[in-house]
Amino acid sequence: MTRYNALKGIQDILPPEIYFWQKIEEVAKDVFSAYGFQELRAPIIESTDIFIRSIGETTDIVEKEMYTFPDKAGRSITLRPEGTAPVVRCYVQNHLYDLASPQKFFYSGPMFRYERPQKGRFRQFYQIGVEALGTSDPKLDAEILSMLRLFLERLNLRGLSYEVNSIGCEKCRPDYKKALLSFISDRINGFCPDCKRRYEFNPLRILDCKVKECIKLRVGAPKVTNFLCKDCREHFDRVLSMLELLDFPYVINPDMVRGLDYYTRTTFEVTSKHLGAQNAVAAGGRYDSLVEEFGGPPTPAVGFAIGMERLAELFKSSDKFDIPVPKVFIATIGEPAEKEGLLIAKRLREKGIWVEIVYAGHSLRSQLRRADRLSARYVLIIGEDEISSGKLKWKRLTDGSQGEIAISQVLEFFSNQ
Repeated sequence: MTRYNALKGIQDILPPEIYFWQKIEEVAKDVFSAYGFQELRAPIIESTDIFIRSIGETTDIVEKEMYTFPDKAGRSITLRPEGTAPVVRCYVQNHLYDLASPQKFFYSGPMFRYERPQKGRFRQFYQIGVEALGTSDPKLDAEILSMLRLFLERLNLRGLSYEVNSIGCEKCRPDYKKALLSFISDRINGFCPDCKRRYEFNPLRILDCKVKECIKLRVGAPKVTNFLCKDCREHFDRVLSMLELLDFPYVINPDMVRGLDYYTRTTFEVTSKHLGAQNAVAAGGRYDSLVEEFGGPPTPAVGFAIGMERLAELFKSSDKFDIPVPKVFIATIGEPAEKEGLLIAKRLREKGIWVEIVYAGHSLRSQLRRADRLSARYVLIIGEDEISSGKLKWKRLTDGSQGEIAISQVLEFFSNQ
């Protein structure tokens, strides 16, 4: 018999793991909504061109990692490798720039990249992200970072580092690139093959390389923050002053660039000391030119994305979340009791109470064992005597307490527990 397995780098998310994901999504919606972000659901597949245009033709994502294929009409289709480009495409296509600015959105869902699977990194992975489009005010940069911190604190996460930087704009970045190329030129032969290629096409991305030899070789490289133009310097200074006003614990990391071409000015990253080498939890920044490149009007924007797999791993270790369990398990003896149990279960479920029942003829002992394995909070026992008397036996499995309750009072009893 043929045995089927999930593809390499793809994982099933099963109970009870899924409960951690659901809680994260619930907290995200609550926090982001308080800041005025509304949910947007973009397609999983998009035209390949939007990712080449936004991420950059010479990036590792476009060159090596995208799942790209022709559809039946011969068009090049790509499974989205990140969430910003689809949101910007949606923003431009639907003329959302005609509405009051800034327009603020959040999204969640699967992304796809063909890369080496490892702890916390999969070929189908999930992200939660936010995008705010329509203002260059540094206050929005600080506000989004503050919102991100509140979200992570609501999940009770600790040991996080918030790193910020500015990578300038199209005015000041050429001078920095020239200085960086000059610094690297004498030592380029020691860099990895990817960095040698980046040296030719996008030298800033060398700063993002995680190869140990490359990290050593770039020690002493010029800092991008020393090359900021007047406008970028003022913008960055205002971002930092706003963060200080909000009591935000940032660290300036002048070596931090983002691995996508569309970033300008503010960039940031949240890392955890509990995740090992792949320690990034969230990252983002400004992309003030992307909307215009997609055919829209000049529209500054800022956003971030959070890796769900790593976030769930941290959240689980916080030990502050109780995995949902059935509130009531109804154990029955005999056919009349099964019918009564089914009716009681229906009434309780209509009130949103999680109820489990038995589906085949099992002994009372085996039913109680199943209730215990399910970690049900209560067992409700129904037999001929209980139906005759109109009173049911209940037992609370968490502490062993027990008692009787009238059938007519079951709904009120469990609604108040």
